[in-house]
Amino acid sequence: MNDRATIDEMLRTAKNIAVIGVSDKPWRASHNITRYLMQSGYCVFPVNPVLKEVLGSPVHADLDAAQAAAQAATGKGIDLVDVFRASEHVPPIVDDVIRLGIPYLWLQDEVVHDEAVACAQAAGVKCVQNDCIFREHAARPELHGAR
Repeated sequence: MNDRATIDEMLRTAKNIAVIGVSDKPWRASHNITRYLMQSGYCVFPVNPVLKEVLGSPVHADLDAAQAAAQAATGKGIDLVDVFRASEHVPPIVDDVIRLGIPYLWLQDEVVHDEAVACAQAAGVKCVQNDCIFREHAARPELHGAR
C-alpha cells in the first residue's frame, strides 16, 4: 500500500490538505507537521472540533467545513486528508473522504485500520497508512520550494 510512486504522486499533486486531529500544543506531532506543511507551500485546513485557531489559521469543526473553506479559498476542494487520530476513529473519516470525493488519504505513524483503508481503496481513494508525511516529504529534496 505505501507504494513510493503513490507517495510521490500524493506529495506532488496535492495542494489543499486537511489535517484531522491538529493540536494547538507545540510539542505534538500534529502541530509541528501542520506548520511544516504550511511552510512547504501547501494550503492547510486544520480540523479539530474543540479548537478555533492554530498557527494563525482557523480550525474547522469537521471535514465538511474544511472542504467548504478550501473551495471558498482556492476554488478547489481538499486533495489530501492527513489523519492524526487514533485508529478506531478512521472509519467515519474514510466515509467522509469517500462522500466528499477526496482523492488521497494519509494515516500518520501508528494509525492503522486495514478494513477502512480497503474500503477507501475500493472507492478509488489512494491511501498511505502508518507513515509520516513530514518524513516522506523531507526525504524528497526535489519537493522543497517546489510549491
